[in-house]
Amino acid sequence: MIRRVLAFLLLCLASALPAAAQPGAPNYANMVTITPAGAFVLGNPKARVRLVEYLSYTCSHCAHFTEEAATPLKRDYVARGLVAVELRNLVRDPFDLTAALLARCGGPSRIFGLTETIMARQPVWMADAQVLVAKQGPQLEKMPLVQQLKTIASASGLSALAQAKGVTPAQINACLANPQMNKTALAMTKDAVEVRKINATPTFLINNQPGPTTSDWAAMDAALRAALGNK
Repeated sequence: MIRRVLAFLLLCLASALPAAAQPGAPNYANMVTITPAGAFVLGNPKARVRLVEYLSYTCSHCAHFTEEAATPLKRDYVARGLVAVELRNLVRDPFDLTAALLARCGGPSRIFGLTETIMARQPVWMADAQVLVAKQGPQLEKMPLVQQLKTIASASGLSALAQAKGVTPAQINACLANPQMNKTALAMTKDAVEVRKINATPTFLINNQPGPTTSDWAAMDAALRAALGNK
């Protein structure tokens, strides 16, 4: 009798716990693909839920969301194949463009790590960028775009951040001078603003429907649970 009761209790306990990943199941938090439009997607491309984030690297609310959400989002949703996260650029200024190009410069294997690093250090590199503007604002505006981006990258410390994540100086220079990479980020921005009428960051879409209007992880966590039917 005792054995049957114990077996019943163990069965109830097991059913109450989250399902564990099966041995040999892929960790989708290590999988990154690229959409035809050039957006990077972290996770299972066939996940039931697609979370799109339009972000700007100079946006403090975007930095707040990244800080709060990166770990639980990857651990609880992406790694299990339930949610895929798509990053789309909404470029606001030359500093944002510089950061976006350097994040993209890392390619699929580094884009999300670089984004987390750039966001975590946002107050520091943006302060250095403001010093640059105060000292060389008029000269900066007159520079050709590539020279402007390289000057911002160096003076703000963004180049150093990218190098710390494994991007070489040669790759950095090539990316900042790459017209196609620039075109991709700006085309994404144009689509967001002119077609989708998005003018604020972060803006979230969940399965192509408007997501939370706050940058707090608690709101996003609740929205993802609802989308998965786990209210």
